[in-house]
Amino acid sequence: MKDNEFFDAEPLTNAVVGLSCKDGNAFLILGLVRRAILQSDKPELADQFIEEATAHDYDHLLITCAKYVTIE
Repeated sequence: MKDNEFFDAEPLTNAVVGLSCKDGNAFLILGLVRRAILQSDKPELADQFIEEATAHDYDHLLITCAKYVTIE
């Protein structure tokens, strides 16, 4: 599966994160999404998210966020 296909798939958790008005700082985004995953129906995915999201560049981080949570 290619990265851009994640935008068409349902997120892995029921978490919803509002990122549209946030600073684009990668660490802030990681923290917000991780916290949302921990409070979601699948908190066990939080560590997996961090590992995957930090494996590549900033674009990959954003794509990985969309894979795990609904972004508003």
